[in-house]
Amino acid sequence: MTAAGAAAPGALALPLVLIGPMGAGKSRVGQKLAAQTGAPFVDTDARIVERYGPIEEIFAREGEEYFRIVEREIVAEALAEEAVVSLGGGAVLHPATRIDLAELPVVWLQVSAAAVAPRLAGSARPLIAQGGIEAWTRIRDERAPVYASLADLAIDTSRRSVARIVTDITERFGGTA
Repeated sequence: MTAAGAAAPGALALPLVLIGPMGAGKSRVGQKLAAQTGAPFVDTDARIVERYGPIEEIFAREGEEYFRIVEREIVAEALAEEAVVSLGGGAVLHPATRIDLAELPVVWLQVSAAAVAPRLAGSARPLIAQGGIEAWTRIRDERAPVYASLADLAIDTSRRSVARIVTDITERFGGTA
């Protein structure tokens, strides 16, 4: 880990970034991690919604290419903050984001298709709206090599409690759980 991700004794290394497929628990884990360590929390998808409206509407109105431009802008801003940052599942596809993440502590939250299916039931997420769990599995598998190349720590969230995941992260990157 480089100086940008170095932690002071007892402090969480910030920014600390959570990556992984949709439904892996990045927002839930990020909120709990931030709350327990006293760090701010930034969910880049939530920030996009605040500024530009619902993601599914951006996809419908402007398309995925436009969404990825907006997403990169928000991600670059978030990665400059001293915070726990949750990235949307596809944010790692942008080359500039991958370069930024190389200098930061990154946690890849993994999840099985069986565990994620109930989490995504009734979801309006644009990339799986038509293909369901099969589309999710394809997207997860396509992105897995990118997630793996960026991650300093990988945690499977399929059967672990949020509290245990937060403990694993703080044990690795500092902070108090």
